[in-house]
Amino acid sequence: MTDMRNIDDTVALMRQLAGAAASAILPHFRAGTVIDDKGPGAFDPVTEADRAGERAMRAILAEQAPEDAIIGEEYPAAPGSSGWTWYLDPVDGTRAFVAGLTSWTTLIGLADRTGTPVFGCIAQPFLGETYLGWPGGAALENRSGEGAIGVSACRDLREAVIATTDPFIFTPAEEGAWTHLRHTARLVRYGLDAYAYARLAAGTMDLVAESGLKSWDMAALIPVVRGAGGIALDWRGQSATLNGPGGQLVCAASQPVMDQALLALKRSAA
Repeated sequence: MTDMRNIDDTVALMRQLAGAAASAILPHFRAGTVIDDKGPGAFDPVTEADRAGERAMRAILAEQAPEDAIIGEEYPAAPGSSGWTWYLDPVDGTRAFVAGLTSWTTLIGLADRTGTPVFGCIAQPFLGETYLGWPGGAALENRSGEGAIGVSACRDLREAVIATTDPFIFTPAEEGAWTHLRHTARLVRYGLDAYAYARLAAGTMDLVAESGLKSWDMAALIPVVRGAGGIALDWRGQSATLNGPGGQLVCAASQPVMDQALLALKRSAA
């Protein structure tokens, strides 16, 4: 196997994985599914939707990409020999899922042998939206069809729409940095999980900053944002990686917005 993947074939496989996950997950949405707590510590919900979605995707990969490794949130890692690794988060935003909100997504990422995320998919099946990213491009598929997407033209943080999922999980230093961004930006939104990155790629948001992310949280986001023309870095201003310090990720629509944000974020970079 070479170090290159066929873009059309890989995007088609991500689309198939997202469809299988949707079929497994949607019957549990707003259906009173049992909520378990992963624990220990703060309440960390998981449902059969999470587990069923990941099983459905793993079954397809075992058949169609058996040489690839798999790292998922719900089940142990599966080794591979190709140098490529799939990262699966069947329900990113389980808290939103159990609350019956539509900001949860299914995340599918594929990283090369260097650990760099190359392909990504952010799917929201209840809304019928699938955001796909690959080297040099990104697209949104919805019930109206498919079209290329791109980030906004925003170049000033003071005009930006920004987001983070939950500011209460920040460390005190991180909270201080976020407070600076919040007071500078034009509009702030919360509670969107990975859906915020999808909307950044589609041009309706301009910056997302979060911390404490795991590899399966980030692997899908980075290719979608970059494929749409956006920038994905850690809070130190270095290229985002799946094992970056503190799980800190910041994505922006333009370099000027990113530069302005980093003035604050670098002060609390892990």
